Amino acid sequence: MSNEQAPVGIIGGTGLTELSGLVISGEQTFRTPWGIPSGPLVFGHLDGQPVVFLARHGYPHRIPPHQINYRANVWAMHNVGVRTLVGVNAVGGIHPDMGPAHLVVPDQLIDYTWGRHHTFSEGELDEVKHIDFTFPYHERVRRQLSAAARELALSHSGRGVYGATQGPRLETAAEIRRLERDGCDIVGMTGMPEAALAAEMGLDYACLGLVVNWAAGKSEQIITMTDIQAALDEGLSGVKAILQRVVKTLEPPQPQ
Repeated sequence: MSNEQAPVGIIGGTGLTELSGLVISGEQTFRTPWGIPSGPLVFGHLDGQPVVFLARHGYPHRIPPHQINYRANVWAMHNVGVRTLVGVNAVGGIHPDMGPAHLVVPDQLIDYTWGRHHTFSEGELDEVKHIDFTFPYHERVRRQLSAAARELALSHSGRGVYGATQGPRLETAAEIRRLERDGCDIVGMTGMPEAALAAEMGLDYACLGLVVNWAAGKSEQIITMTDIQAALDEGLSGVKAILQRVVKTLEPPQPQ
């Protein structure tokens, strides 16, 4: 990667590789010190900017949130030169302004997951690495995602608190009331430990959340996979438009 700009990494669904102007150049399967990633890394160029994609749940969509090898995914991205990483996440809406097909660029998160491999600081270490996680998302990348959504006149929120739950089941109405009392605006199952691992690796990481359903108890309707898929289909065009704009205009990471 020394002869060109560092690639932008995108972790999300397989449909994200269907960007206008994207030229796919190949894919590569990795074995990392932490095991095998969710799938092969897909390499391409978008208007001259190198990009790398990874399907978080594998292809086809087969890996549940609690069994994703987040460490292998993040390590593989870092290993191929990625320094700016965007995680695209399907989420449920808790805040009244964040309904289906709404886009959210969160600025904070609360981790309710358990039993996941959530750090690279394991095994026989020379020293334990403690990271500052006060602000879990990188402000530069967050700002650019929000700006792109605003310029595209998309329904979006430039801030919000992401509550990361264990899954794969959806939450109860009482659990959502608890998350709301805690200050959560959206709820999802894949936001952690991905964000923390990216921070440990020194990556400039931000989340682009697509609301695909009202969280449990926030609507009189029962949540169905049919409705979730419909909201996903409706909102994915906005996600793609944001990524196309951001990837082409991302400011380079600041020197360490």
